Amino acid sequence: MRLRCAVLDDYQGVATEVADWSPVADDVEVVGFGEHLADEDALAAALADFDIVVTLRERVPFPASLLAQLPRLKLLIASGMRNTVIDYAAAEAHGVTVCGTPSSSTPPVELTWALLLGLARGLVEENGALRAGGSWQSTVGTDLHGRRLGLLGLGKIGGRVARVGLAFGMRVGAWSRNLTEERAAEVGVERVDSKEELLASSDFVSVHLALGERTRGLVGAAELALLKPTAYLVNTSRAAIVDQDALLAALREGRIAGAGVDVFDVEPLPADHPMRTAPRLLATPHLGYVSRANYEAYYGGAVEDIRAFLAGRPVRLLG
Repeated sequence: MRLRCAVLDDYQGVATEVADWSPVADDVEVVGFGEHLADEDALAAALADFDIVVTLRERVPFPASLLAQLPRLKLLIASGMRNTVIDYAAAEAHGVTVCGTPSSSTPPVELTWALLLGLARGLVEENGALRAGGSWQSTVGTDLHGRRLGLLGLGKIGGRVARVGLAFGMRVGAWSRNLTEERAAEVGVERVDSKEELLASSDFVSVHLALGERTRGLVGAAELALLKPTAYLVNTSRAAIVDQDALLAALREGRIAGAGVDVFDVEPLPADHPMRTAPRLLATPHLGYVSRANYEAYYGGAVEDIRAFLAGRPVRLLG
């Protein structure tokens, strides 16, 4: 009997198009879920008859309570090689193998710059006015050359964002608790002594930190108050690093020039969520990882994981 594989959060319905699933077609039936299942009981009911689940990024938590309701589940595949919302101990206890897939840091770097440039040059406003027959040139763009780009985090993604900023002729500084002078010098940027100094001195601030206990709520009302009224904040990392209510207040009150956000406390955003209508906000529906090459890596890797699992030699084990 063929195994059943659920592909969660396949919003665009492309999981079986961007990768070749034929190597497992004789053994596995693939079913895509185009709607997000947020309720644990509904998720457990939907997945009850599946042997394999492919989950997208950290959209869906797999705590012990959910895994206990999925006795048929044998293989859980997470896109990428890091997932903080899977209970690995519980998975092992229930006999569930957890594997990751290849991924790329290029798409979030590129989206970061799409948001930053869109904010700086008022692209959404100008495009809307042009298409609607409105004002011709209604905004005055902000220059990047000579302006200061402040990076919260200088890891793989932050480092690549920094190099693009340098190519634009920006002055780039970075801060994180563990950032060394050697790492800053390697990228060619200034290491800033404190978070407060970085925020107060930057014209553009971009967040590139992993979410953890030390970074949750790292940028709150007090930190946002340090930003210049002409400054822009971009977050393509994790929503919980920036206090969402404090950011909304700063935008509504005009205390910063604008923000570009790709991540949210609740995803997908409810239709009436205030982030959908906030002023001075350029927002995208968590597109940081959504590119054809990345999807090819995710789902092509999932096929490889399934083949290896069926052969009794699982690869890219997590946990």
